[in-house]
Amino acid sequence: MKLKEFAELLGTLGLPIAYNHFKTTSTNPPPDPPFIVYLEEDSNNFGADNKSWKQIVNYRIEVYSDDKDLDLEEKIEKLLDDNGIFYDTDETYIDQESLYQRMYFITLIK
Repeated sequence: MKLKEFAELLGTLGLPIAYNHFKTTSTNPPPDPPFIVYLEEDSNNFGADNKSWKQIVNYRIEVYSDDKDLDLEEKIEKLLDDNGIFYDTDETYIDQESLYQRMYFITLIK
């Protein structure tokens, strides 16, 4: 799956979404939670004959919410499961922002 296809898939959740961060200005404030940010973490490409034969890229999906949102987590996990995307998760609370951050770690093969 290509990154553009994956971004479109995340877009079906109906939440504000951005790659890496939201570009904010005085006239364009950041969205209210919940919102999603996704970004590339690293790659683990498979090489053969001195070139990248298969590009294997690891991404992190960060979901921010004011409260622990089990319904939203279930919706995201169903979306990933229904599309055959394996994931691992982690979670933290960001005191300075008073936000929960739920992270999904996935791998896409280009």
